[in-house]
Amino acid sequence: MTSLGRACAAEVVGTFLLVLFGTGSVAAAVMTGAQVGLWQVAVVWGFGVALAIYATATVSGAHLNPAVTLAFALLRPASFPRERILPYWGAQLAGAVLAGAVVLAVFGPFVDRFEEERGIVRGEAGSEASAMIFGEYFPNPAMFGTDADAEALVSPLAATAVEGLGTAVLVFLIFALIDPRNSNRPQWMTPFFIGFTVAVLISLFAPITQAGWNPA
Repeated sequence: MTSLGRACAAEVVGTFLLVLFGTGSVAAAVMTGAQVGLWQVAVVWGFGVALAIYATATVSGAHLNPAVTLAFALLRPASFPRERILPYWGAQLAGAVLAGAVVLAVFGPFVDRFEEERGIVRGEAGSEASAMIFGEYFPNPAMFGTDADAEALVSPLAATAVEGLGTAVLVFLIFALIDPRNSNRPQWMTPFFIGFTVAVLISLFAPITQAGWNPA
């Protein structure tokens, strides 16, 4: 296998782990009440990010996020050639889809019961309450519901701004934490601090947009 092939395989595995832990925590919280609150869900997401980075960083750089890949291609083209963008994006999307399929298979019966008890029809108004496991809606359906009053709380422009802010903060801190000129960083803890950044951002902004910093 070529170096690019190995890197893409690592991106599939890493993104799979990240999304499995993350969407799995949301599914467990929404469908079973397993988590006590938003912070608990955020912490699982954060640990998922950290573990996925530890598992794949030496092979692919552990981008695990199309936004991170784009940032590396634009800001560090010497270390990440732009012709790798599309293969990385494809690998990340594949890993995310596989993880989503696994979560759906595991929690499928719980989703069916959840929708049946609440009269939810997939694709119709109100179905965001169950679809939120696999996507992002604004404001957070689990906190504010799905009626017109809830929709009036956050405009599309505001949601876009929040998502842009969260992604920018995440990418900035990733670059700060991996910069060799940053003598204050404990290198072996970098994945943990990136995961902690994700957890903090989720705890702050998930009530507004569900904090979907990862396009995959």
